[in-house]
Amino acid sequence: MKLKKIVAFLIVLSILTACKQELKKKDYTLQGLVFGTSYKITYLETASNYQNSLDSLFLLINTSTSTYISTSDISKINNGDSTIIVDAIFSEVFQKSKRIYKETDGYFDPTLGNLVNAYGFGPKKEINNLTDEEIKAQLQFVGLDKVSLIKGKIIKQDQKIYLDFNSIAKGFAIDIVARFFDEKKIENYLIEIGGEIRAKGSKKNQKPWLIRVVDPKSADENGGFKNINLSNKSMATSGNYRKFRIAADGKKYVHTINSKTGFATESNLLSASVIASIDCADVDAYATAFMAMGLERTKEFLKNHPEIEVILLFSTTEGIIEEYATYTFR
Repeated sequence: MKLKKIVAFLIVLSILTACKQELKKKDYTLQGLVFGTSYKITYLETASNYQNSLDSLFLLINTSTSTYISTSDISKINNGDSTIIVDAIFSEVFQKSKRIYKETDGYFDPTLGNLVNAYGFGPKKEINNLTDEEIKAQLQFVGLDKVSLIKGKIIKQDQKIYLDFNSIAKGFAIDIVARFFDEKKIENYLIEIGGEIRAKGSKKNQKPWLIRVVDPKSADENGGFKNINLSNKSMATSGNYRKFRIAADGKKYVHTINSKTGFATESNLLSASVIASIDCADVDAYATAFMAMGLERTKEFLKNHPEIEVILLFSTTEGIIEEYATYTFR
């Protein structure tokens, strides 16, 4: 009798051990194209591939906030449809934008859409060489304080105001994926869309989520990289060294537009990387705002926001690239 009990116990033990091995977490990596760019998402999970779920989330975000889709809610609103009742996605992006607009004294402004299009960086790609008078005329349609969300509807002081959330949307999409993973009790992941990143926990080997960034001051040396620990943090980078165009007269236009002047010309800030333990949408928006602010205004802003770390690349009057960083490389 004792022998039978021992055998039965061993069988149960072997079943439990096998189940435990089957539940061992697997390293999933999902890659693809979305929002006009690429994405790479890595997470540790027992047995679930969430590709279909992520595709559905991306579709919801596009349907709500993509200016590149003519049937999206934002496109309909930009075209004058005042009957649209916006969804929770649009509402949250709008409210976040309002807050950061106020925090940055308007340097982050999603109502620059008309100028973005006019300079050739939006879905309409008009590519006009605007005169000072034309820029001044467009500025009357700039200012998120001229737009309200009342009972689910967007109310604009002028129907010509054009909303464009592209400078916050990638970060927000990352946050939506992170929330989805959190609901699924996934404790370790790294989400990257178009260079914006949010990470939680650690890699499969218990090592932190480290990313390598180019150090332009030593790019020609062996290596030329620095490591950034992004475990439980978000990071976004904005820069004009890639997104620009040269007009027929040789003038350079960059994609960061100054909401105060309407000009698409470079400040002394070449690149802004923002790192913080907050939503990726927020750091995405701050990075855009800092590029418009320039170095000195950004430094002043950071004095009141110690929770935000930055790596700023700027050009001196002599044309030398320098770095200002509050982030401590680890």
